[in-house]
Amino acid sequence: MTAKRSVRVQEPEPLPPDTGWRRARVAPSLAEVYRSVPIGGRSTWRKMLAFAGPGYLVAVGYMDPGNWATDLAGGSRFGYTLLSVILISNLMAVLLQGLASKLGVVTGRDLAQACRDHYSTPVVWALWFLCEIAIAACDLAEVIGSAIALNLLFGIALPIGVAITALDVLLLLYLQNKGVRVLEALVITLVATVGVCFAFELVLARPDLAGVAKGFIPTLDIISDSDKLYIAIGILGATVMPHNLYLHSSIVQTRRYEQNVEGRREAVRYAFVDSTIALSFALFINAAILIVAAASFHTTGNSAVAEIQDAFKLLTPLLGAGASTVFALALLASGQNSTLTGTLAGQIVMEGFLNIRLRPWLRRLITRLIAIVPAVIVAIMGGESGTAKLLILSQVILSLQLSFAVFPLVMFTSNKMKMGEFVNPTWLKVLAYLVATVIATLNVWLLFQTVRGWLA
Repeated sequence: MTAKRSVRVQEPEPLPPDTGWRRARVAPSLAEVYRSVPIGGRSTWRKMLAFAGPGYLVAVGYMDPGNWATDLAGGSRFGYTLLSVILISNLMAVLLQGLASKLGVVTGRDLAQACRDHYSTPVVWALWFLCEIAIAACDLAEVIGSAIALNLLFGIALPIGVAITALDVLLLLYLQNKGVRVLEALVITLVATVGVCFAFELVLARPDLAGVAKGFIPTLDIISDSDKLYIAIGILGATVMPHNLYLHSSIVQTRRYEQNVEGRREAVRYAFVDSTIALSFALFINAAILIVAAASFHTTGNSAVAEIQDAFKLLTPLLGAGASTVFALALLASGQNSTLTGTLAGQIVMEGFLNIRLRPWLRRLITRLIAIVPAVIVAIMGGESGTAKLLILSQVILSLQLSFAVFPLVMFTSNKMKMGEFVNPTWLKVLAYLVATVIATLNVWLLFQTVRGWLA
């Protein structure tokens, strides 16, 4: 009779008492996969491959169906103009995700745990509530996107498609029991699927390369034009997602790096490389969606295309056989990919802010219901005509919540007592606060424009 082997979760070394944190230790984030991936070998490539994975789980949130809605609307209405917004948003994402992974590696805390450790209880509850709203908005986009893909590919009614997407909870539980590397492998495969599909679409669309290059140069009319600004803020909210900052600071701790200064420095470096490469794929896919929309719809006079269903119907007549099917397949892969990581983020946020550790299946069921209930209502009441407006609105909501995650992240990583020698250098501190201020300013401007539009 074999003895049952007990698995001991290795906790991070306690930090010195003058670190600025209230508690020297916190419970591991995502305890079931915490420090489960060994970092073997001395080869740089081996270590890079060992650290590869968390960045892709984060990157899928930057190419979810919410991005599709904003990118389609931006490309069909304004041509290549908003490509600059996608580029700037992606550069912001690279910076902020790098800070998130550094916070997790250095302190052994995810962003939610860091907030609970630093702020008063009322502030913590407020931050948790705002983050849950952001996750619900993101999840709503993913659920509706997957349901639309099922409808386009197989003719499944939207309400039924929404219900089917709830089953991904079971898939996530199964994959997580198999280990985080299996989950990461599936996510990378789906990311590659979306990338190949849009490379195919780009070949068919034959965009104006000079126009594409010009589109990556920012122009002031994006800010002065309220319609462009609304879509631009939606793109920003769809690209730099608040819950991804919480997610990244947690899943980076699945690697079993050495718990000393050199080990942490190495982990910070490889984690940044991982997320930067992964976010480069997200940049390509977001830009490809907008470019295809601009080349296929804006240049042909179909500037009102914002619904994913309309884009699907028009692609085959404009680009040829197979374009619509490939488009819908990429949408399904994108939606299912994003729901997997969105539910993980929900677990991290609840555990980190409130220290409530529900069973994973229960937490993910709650996350699904928060998104599915409004999605079903929209699918039944609004039908296909209401999905695009809801998708874009969900991304604007995400953008409005972003500052409440970004400012604490920048503040923590810029605090020498909390980060020690890993504190942000002055140039990075200035750049990070500049990015946080730009995000907050754009959101205030968006609110001003929206309220003025209502009063007009």
